[in-house]
Amino acid sequence: MEMCPCGSDAYDMCCGPLHRGERDAATPEQLMRARYAAFAKQDPFYLARTWHPRTRPDDVTADPSLTWTGLEILATSVEDDEHGTVDFIARFTTPDGPGELREHSRFTRRAGRWMYVDGDAG
Repeated sequence: MEMCPCGSDAYDMCCGPLHRGERDAATPEQLMRARYAAFAKQDPFYLARTWHPRTRPDDVTADPSLTWTGLEILATSVEDDEHGTVDFIARFTTPDGPGELREHSRFTRRAGRWMYVDGDAG
């Protein structure tokens, strides 16, 4: 059984069904976890289809020199079932050593699906 990179459960019970398009994320936190797992698994297709087209960069390819090593969700919120936020720490290693990304991410519903809009790193 392969554990999910997001740390929640077995990959095939957790983020795998989202990556395969079998279901959509039910909450901003679930989408954040699936996007982290997509970065860890270097799945640019999932990243592109869950990134709001207004803010999505042309290239969403994951950096192959990064190895994602852990995700910690610090806080989540949902406002009016249309907008949400997730504060998290994503840990990684590079050839230069370990690091972390802290972000306050914003999400919105588009055509009924949660989408990543943008975030403030800090």
